Amino acid sequence: MYQRLLEHPCKGDCVGERLMSTVMNGPAHRPGRIVAKNAAKKVHEYFTRHWQQIKETSGETPASVASAEAIEAVIDAAFRVSLRREEGYILRLSLAILAPEEAVRPLVFEDGLPLTPGSLARVSPAVARSRLHVAVWNRGDELHAWGTVRSIPPSCCVIEVVAPGLLVIKRGPSEQSRKFVNVAVLDGDQIKIVNDRALAITGCLPLVSSTLGCNATPRLDSVDVLQELAVSMRAHGRGGALLVVPGDSDLWRASLVHPMPYAVRSRFSTLAELAHEPAERRVRRWEADLSDAVEMIAGLTAVDGATVITDQYQLIAFGAKIAPRQNHVRVEQVTVTESIEDGVPVIMHPTLLGGTRHFSAVQFVNEQRNALALVASQDGHFTVFSWSPSATMVRAHRIETLLM
Repeated sequence: MYQRLLEHPCKGDCVGERLMSTVMNGPAHRPGRIVAKNAAKKVHEYFTRHWQQIKETSGETPASVASAEAIEAVIDAAFRVSLRREEGYILRLSLAILAPEEAVRPLVFEDGLPLTPGSLARVSPAVARSRLHVAVWNRGDELHAWGTVRSIPPSCCVIEVVAPGLLVIKRGPSEQSRKFVNVAVLDGDQIKIVNDRALAITGCLPLVSSTLGCNATPRLDSVDVLQELAVSMRAHGRGGALLVVPGDSDLWRASLVHPMPYAVRSRFSTLAELAHEPAERRVRRWEADLSDAVEMIAGLTAVDGATVITDQYQLIAFGAKIAPRQNHVRVEQVTVTESIEDGVPVIMHPTLLGGTRHFSAVQFVNEQRNALALVASQDGHFTVFSWSPSATMVRAHRIETLLM
């Protein structure tokens, strides 16, 4: 039986591996157990560290941290339910390890559900479209699903079933972001642990730091617009490119083909106005209006060519064609980075990154070094291109692990 599956960071009781069979519905596949155990240990360390940061820097009371054994058990349950079909549908499910007394306005089941693939699969249709999380905690000596919650504390561990064999472990969003912060991605037997202390290799790009959940100067009236756009670009699945250019300069025009087929007569500023709306002036529909504006701009990136916006989020054009300036040097090398543990910068030829979109983005940023290029692939990969003064070349930073 499970005992003390969930623990306060300052309390050290743990459960032995022999107790895992209480939650398992039959014997687990050995390689899967190893992956779950390794991931759970690192995730537990992350949440313990994050819990301490909240205690030191915030006035709020963080949720209790799940033990490594509890995280391992929920990972195993989530992985096994991800391989099931319910009436032909691929299951989507989000599990939050949260105590009932720490939840805000939860829906509580009269009888808890066991963490078996069957019981979780049956409840998944009720929560997937509603953006609810199935809440998990121990009742007595057993881990069980006790209800559903919508609001998640920043220190709460969430395990989301994204696709068969693909899990994303997250924590709740910070005050200045609407997106959950990814902690780890488990894809079959592969583990990617996000390194939230790796900002040195990213050049501290605001987009990357916000997806890592560690903005240096968060403001309650700020919105991570580029993060919202990146998530939406990746979600439409068509692939696309977004160029972010200085709003006070037209030098970037030299790297595009003219006339641009879908240029905007005057800069479209709806997204910019919503993004910079002070918190105290936001009306009731502000969040829905912002989402609509983000989806509109992100949708334009599905058109062949690149969408161009200013660094203040004003739309200039879409469907633009990138063309190297006359006599400009062709790029032969880029440095590729990713904010995951054990990730090291790799120098490669830009054609190895992907297709025409990627190579054009590299060329554009190499010429326009104050610009950014965001490129989404149809297969879900997502890359941010920026100029790196330290490396004296274009840096391609992979962030799909942060956007899932």
